[in-house]
Amino acid sequence: LDEPLIEACHHHGFEVAVETNGTIEAPAGIDWICVSPKPNSQWTQTSGDELKLVFPMEVVPDGLDRLDFKHFFLQPLDGPDLEDHTATAREWCRRHPPWRLSLQTHKLLGIP
Repeated sequence: LDEPLIEACHHHGFEVAVETNGTIEAPAGIDWICVSPKPNSQWTQTSGDELKLVFPMEVVPDGLDRLDFKHFFLQPLDGPDLEDHTATAREWCRRHPPWRLSLQTHKLLGIP
């Protein structure tokens, strides 16, 4: 994805949205940037529309709400402990605004 492709998409009436792990700086002109960093990665994209963390993971949300994002989401780690992870994420969000809970609705509905 580069600026000429983004401009071409805009020229044809499209909006450009990306989800990235944040290890590469996003090119200018993207309409919506979601950064979802992975554990043990060096991320350089520290601004955007939303910061989404899988919770609990090694990327700890404490203090990250000071970064330049409009929205902050915690998404419970899937797997056999999903119910506990959801409760833990919900409690973190309750105690730490502006974090909000993000659920993978397709998984709740049984859609792969």
